[in-house]
Amino acid sequence: MKKVGIIGWRGMVGSVLMERMRQEGDFQGYEPSFFSTSQAGQAGPEVNGTVYELLDARNVALLSEMDIIVSCQGGGYTAEVHPQLLAKNWAGYWIDAASKLRLDEDSIIVLDPVNRNVIDQGLAKGIKKYIGGNCTVSLMMMGLGGLFAKGWVEWITSQTYQAASGAGAKNMRELVEQMRLVGENAQDYLDDPATTILNLDRNVIDTLRNPAFPTANFGAPLAGSLIPWIDSPMDNGQTREEWKGVTETNKILGLAPGTIPIDGCCVRIGSMRCHSQAFTVKLKKDIPLSEIEQAIGEHNQWVQLVANTKEETLKELTPARVTGTLDIPVGRLRKMNIGPEYLSAFSVGDQLLWGAAEPVRRMLKIALEYIG
Repeated sequence: MKKVGIIGWRGMVGSVLMERMRQEGDFQGYEPSFFSTSQAGQAGPEVNGTVYELLDARNVALLSEMDIIVSCQGGGYTAEVHPQLLAKNWAGYWIDAASKLRLDEDSIIVLDPVNRNVIDQGLAKGIKKYIGGNCTVSLMMMGLGGLFAKGWVEWITSQTYQAASGAGAKNMRELVEQMRLVGENAQDYLDDPATTILNLDRNVIDTLRNPAFPTANFGAPLAGSLIPWIDSPMDNGQTREEWKGVTETNKILGLAPGTIPIDGCCVRIGSMRCHSQAFTVKLKKDIPLSEIEQAIGEHNQWVQLVANTKEETLKELTPARVTGTLDIPVGRLRKMNIGPEYLSAFSVGDQLLWGAAEPVRRMLKIALEYIG
């Protein structure tokens, strides 16, 4: 029976991965082992009635016994352990939610509803590194996959509205703490119907600007505000998060770097775990909107076309609606005034599901099927 090692199963992405694997009945047909960097020897998760003892995630000898390793531990762990496994001539499959190996020439970014053909070609060629993609890129590809599959896309700008979860669990907590303080400080004003809106507004601004306001993780207030900067700076004025759009999209599709230009501005907003994106798509030709809708809606089972009406948009096209689901609603579809080959669209997706855990979960199943 094949052996699968799972590392980082207690973290944010790992917890979502474990939840999905339980929901889908994935813990069968192989022997799972659970590794920890800090709790080796202690009791681990219970799976199908068995409580697994945690193994040492830095014990390369134990890791090298695995046919497949799934890591949600982070890039630092990958950088430390993966080279040691290769030095031992380990020939197993490394499936990783972290970005460390994402752009290696001998790795494939996994998003099988979009690039199953690229994954299958990689398996046939003997590629052993399968890496989850950037969350916004993966969510964009899931929503607009039909346009890419048809070869209709000339270029895209994506203005993103990214959730706190993309920055980590500490940031999610900080956002809620910020919300609590804003509400608590404004409580007397809200309870008094005679309070003028300007006084309430001044109270909120005073709270956000108070030096004691909790911003240790974000570096600025996010509740009641936004932060138009994500990740580190690039030499060309982009942030690294914005640079990933063009780099990873083309790699996912198996295209040469820069084949489809993609750029935009990445913004952190006060959503907990759903990323939203507003797209301007330059099509290669004028395509009827009905054909565009059909291509998008039929591409994969998770895409949900949302009618371009106020009622449907408010009902279906928000993080509050999508959080915790695999749904990828795409709406606000329309041709733009700047020309019939320009398309406007808006999508929402859960950053922890299709943006992180789900492609990794599905890649594990694909690898198991491939090696039998």
